[in-house]
Amino acid sequence: MHLIQVDSVQRWMEDLKLMTDCECMCILQSKPISLEKDEQNELILSSQYSTCDNLQLLLKRAWIISTELTRIAQKLEKNRWQRVHSMTVRVNCHVHSMINEYNTFSRSSSEEMHQLEKLLIDKCSEFTAFTERCLQTEDEEILKSMKSCVNETLTTVAQYFGQLIELVLTQEAQSLLRQIELSGSLYSTESAVSGLFSLAQEGAHLCRIIAREGGVVALFKICRQDCFRCLYPQTLRTLASICCVEEGMHQLEKVDGILCLADILTDTSHSEATHAEAAAVIAQITSPHLTFTQHLSSFLENMEEIVTALVKLCQEASSGEVFLLASAALANITFFDTMACEILLQLNATKILLAACSDKGIVDTPYSRDQVVTILANMSVLDQCASEIIQGNGVQLLMEMLFEKSSSGNAAEAAACERVQQKSAVTLARLSRDPEVAEAAVKLSCIPRLIKLCRSPTERNNSDSVLVACLAALRRLAVMSPDGLEDSDFQQLVKPRLVDSFLLCTNMEESFV
Repeated sequence: MHLIQVDSVQRWMEDLKLMTDCECMCILQSKPISLEKDEQNELILSSQYSTCDNLQLLLKRAWIISTELTRIAQKLEKNRWQRVHSMTVRVNCHVHSMINEYNTFSRSSSEEMHQLEKLLIDKCSEFTAFTERCLQTEDEEILKSMKSCVNETLTTVAQYFGQLIELVLTQEAQSLLRQIELSGSLYSTESAVSGLFSLAQEGAHLCRIIAREGGVVALFKICRQDCFRCLYPQTLRTLASICCVEEGMHQLEKVDGILCLADILTDTSHSEATHAEAAAVIAQITSPHLTFTQHLSSFLENMEEIVTALVKLCQEASSGEVFLLASAALANITFFDTMACEILLQLNATKILLAACSDKGIVDTPYSRDQVVTILANMSVLDQCASEIIQGNGVQLLMEMLFEKSSSGNAAEAAACERVQQKSAVTLARLSRDPEVAEAAVKLSCIPRLIKLCRSPTERNNSDSVLVACLAALRRLAVMSPDGLEDSDFQQLVKPRLVDSFLLCTNMEESFV
């Protein structure tokens, strides 16, 4: 489960005034208090529930119980019975608190829920009593025979706990979806969509539950009603989150979600925010990292309309965020089907993307440049693309992208910079089969830059993928302009097999030590 990471001291300060209930029970039932060093790592959570985010509190409590159960198993393995018992008592406290808290704010509670709650509470009490008996026994043989029973009880507690959390989350999703179905009120629908979005942010498992309970169907129903137009951006953002899982994708296909998205993108009466969020859904469902996009047969039927609308959105984007979402969708579509590249050529997309890159207010991050160069790299397999690149001063842009560097030191940004360098080198290698492009690249001093990227690991952030791409581009340019290389560069970077040059460059740092 997703848990927001915060400073441990800050968490302790926030919970300090609220943690007495759980601690008092631990003290009363677990004397003497352990003096072991790892006591400072005990997890404590307020027993009072938050009125503004009850579900978040429930998930935090569930995460803590799950963590404690894992730690009990670890202590049990080391036969640290005192710790096992005190932690068992604490889990018992947390389970009682979690159930009480949920029943306080829950809008519905089924007979199945009550049965599971009783099973879990009874098993936790049995577990606590069991570990207390172990604590009072010093005979090693008896403890050894009891250990397997304790392990079995621990497994059962974890199983009941998992089933209860699954049921709680399912009922929460069902309640929110029921609220959408029965409400004609804008406020009530907005509240339910917001609740679904919060649930979806907790990870793939929650997205599966929402999809399984009909969340995708309900959200697309909203997107087909004009009276909810102001909720479209929020609804589409929630859909993008849910469609990261296969169940969400299948539901999208069943309700003709692609056709709905195409209608929204091509409807000029919608706001830019709505178009941007629709683009985000397209980017999600066409992601090349997903392995379950092949069933999106209806996408091909609507692809030309969608690509046209996305190119227009890139051209008219009023902010970097809107451009990023639209260009990310286009980049993914170029992986999804090669016909998209031909459509992009017909729409003069190369010219539009290159023009956007010259506007620092629109293409303002390595992430946006990553999307642009991805599109160019995939389009560069087409022969007609070379002339478009030259006319739009694209070789100059590709050269600049070879210098892409992270300014913040952030790991995600550094990875994006590597992708920009790699894809710009790949694009140069592909386009340089055209003598005119190769000549332009040589004039812009691409060869010295490629050599530096090959020879200096720090220039490419020690990326092997950047190195391979640069070696390939260098070899292509060397064929067109052999005079641009010194003999040592030719002998080491061009003449040998690619794998030998690669090994030479990756070992360069070691050879100078």
